Amino acid sequence: MSGQMEDKRITKSKKTLKNALIEMLAEKDFEHISITELCRRADVSRITFYSHYSDKYELLDDIFNDMLQSGKEDYYRRQKANNPRGHLVAGYVNMLDSILKIYYDRFDFFCHTDPEKNPYLASRFYSIVLETVAIHTDHVRRRLRLKYSPQKIAGFICFGMFGFINECHVENAPLEQIRQEAENLLTDIFRSGILTEQEGIEK
Repeated sequence: MSGQMEDKRITKSKKTLKNALIEMLAEKDFEHISITELCRRADVSRITFYSHYSDKYELLDDIFNDMLQSGKEDYYRRQKANNPRGHLVAGYVNMLDSILKIYYDRFDFFCHTDPEKNPYLASRFYSIVLETVAIHTDHVRRRLRLKYSPQKIAGFICFGMFGFINECHVENAPLEQIRQEAENLLTDIFRSGILTEQEGIEK
């Protein structure tokens, strides 16, 4: 019983620290946030902080990992619900939808991943999405002949999608419009045969 209580306390402390960091990102860039300030905002001691994290970068990675896990669960749920046969484009669309969902659900955090203001956050966010898309693309390679490596295709898709979404933000496009236009763009790319040895791929 005491172990369960301790686990709850640890979870609560970590959540408090994560929320404090996200709040502080609205006030200053990540590089200028100190552990002392963070602990003061979270109302936890430095000893408590260092019992959970070696530094603020590890805390940030924990936030990303939480969201990555949530995004993966949403992606697998979508695959099971609407893409049981594993169609190529539908799989990427499900991944795009999962990324967009977590992005907008936690925009209080992701709005701080501007590469000019917080380059470390931007690079971590990109690397996690890139890794996830590359893993999915590697699964695709087992069924289709790809013209390029999973990493190159993932990079192409990620950079393109990020740029596309950012421009949609500039135009104040609603989420459903972003989703539909991004889906159309992905469909056109894969059906064209630019990335695979096969044209006319099922959606």
